[in-house]
Amino acid sequence: MSKIFDTPLYPYARSADQDAPVPVRHPVVIVGAGPVGLVLAIDLAMHDVPVVVLDDNDKVSFGSRAICFAKRQLEILDRLGVGADLVAKGVTWNRGKVFAGEDQIFDFNLLPEAGHKHPAFINIQQYTVEAELVARLRTLEAAGKPVHIRGNSRVIAVDPQPDHVGVTVDTPEEPYQIAADWLVACDGARSPLRAMMGLDFTGRVFEDNFLIADVRMQADFPTERWFWFDPPFNPGQSALLHKQPDDIWRIDLQLGWDIDKEVEKAPERVIPRLKAMLGPEVAFELEWVSIYTFQCMRMERFRHGRMLFAGDSAHQVSPFGARGANSGIQDADNLAWKLRLVLEGAAPEALIDSYDSERVQAAEENILNSTRATDFITPKSAASRVFRDAVLDLARDHAFARPLVNSGRLSQPTWYDGSGLNGPDDPTLPALTRPGAPAVDAPLPGGWLLDRLGGDFALLAIGRPAPEVVGTRPVEILASPEVQSRYLNTHLSALYLIRPDQHIAARWTDAAPATIAIALDRAKGGLG
Repeated sequence: MSKIFDTPLYPYARSADQDAPVPVRHPVVIVGAGPVGLVLAIDLAMHDVPVVVLDDNDKVSFGSRAICFAKRQLEILDRLGVGADLVAKGVTWNRGKVFAGEDQIFDFNLLPEAGHKHPAFINIQQYTVEAELVARLRTLEAAGKPVHIRGNSRVIAVDPQPDHVGVTVDTPEEPYQIAADWLVACDGARSPLRAMMGLDFTGRVFEDNFLIADVRMQADFPTERWFWFDPPFNPGQSALLHKQPDDIWRIDLQLGWDIDKEVEKAPERVIPRLKAMLGPEVAFELEWVSIYTFQCMRMERFRHGRMLFAGDSAHQVSPFGARGANSGIQDADNLAWKLRLVLEGAAPEALIDSYDSERVQAAEENILNSTRATDFITPKSAASRVFRDAVLDLARDHAFARPLVNSGRLSQPTWYDGSGLNGPDDPTLPALTRPGAPAVDAPLPGGWLLDRLGGDFALLAIGRPAPEVVGTRPVEILASPEVQSRYLNTHLSALYLIRPDQHIAARWTDAAPATIAIALDRAKGGLG
């Protein structure tokens, strides 16, 4: 593992921009080469939008960090050309167990129905995801796509203007300046760009600390998510266990609020805790240790003129529920096509405002779910603890109480209900695939529905020919049992207008081309 951390994947190299007599202007500049920045860059480059990625490092992040990548994110990564490799390398899982003390009180299945290409989740280390994304970016660059990543390039100043942002970049040689039509901050929770703009988070910090330990060991635990309330090896607290590739296991242990973080991270403190959990006979090696505090926060707005914020630079949630990296990848997925259409002149600049409104809605949803989970896991009042403990006791024997047990509601994609981009809806079609919802995958002869949709506006015609509508790509399919239940109900045919991020924009049981064209204009930020 340390070899990955120590290997520069995008070392500093002098850019022609550094020798230009005036600052070179780029359509999109992304700051931060984590998963969010890389996903955004790859999506733009695949559609021939010139993009530069700046990062103050030259290698992948240290430690596993995010490890749980949800089905929707795998679908996005599939479209970008890296999903299959990550699924092959990751640990797939759909099931989990919840314990109170030593007793298992219930288990759950996050994907109980068949007919899906991807599992509910894979577990894979963030550094592996980053390495795969960098390799994909390099492949696109070698194929002539307009994307370039610059390592050891730290942004030290920004100068927002009405139609661009000036950027000062420090390097191992000397600082230089460039300009960006659009500057996207994907520079993490401590975002220097956010600080340069004098912007801050609003939200809540929870008075608790959790130890993350990645350990290498041979163990026969199943590939499931295991969560404990008040386990005997960590009395009065909670614990979480996840399997990762390469015999690495993620263990989270609740520690409480009043601790010395540096003392608690020391091996002589960590190892006895792990032995208490795993048993004295289990041999393991520490790979990575960190301590985190729950935070549920976001910026008030994600757009500030020509500066945009995405991922942890825009919002933060507690790790339980796997909402951090997953929601950040959805930010990039939402933003890429909107930037592309605006830069191409195919949509008004106001379309970018829908990035702010839709992803603020998503952040609020994630913060709400994360806050509720944190309040249940770490009750801070006597009444909250009485309620929590009563729910756990009831859940041992009564199924009605089990949905009330909140060990972290796991990441789900946001449905953009109420979005200004949504068009007409026929409510007699399934609620699962209404406007604003992400398109649901389904098996087709020789493939999968989402693979057929691609990354542009698609007009999905089920059980009928697709009308010709300029600006859409026709996708004609027949109704399999899965397609019938997910898209048709009792109808024999339907039409769905699908956005480039594969969210549904509008749907009809029948519609004239002119009607569909109006919905398409609305989905592009027009008046409709």
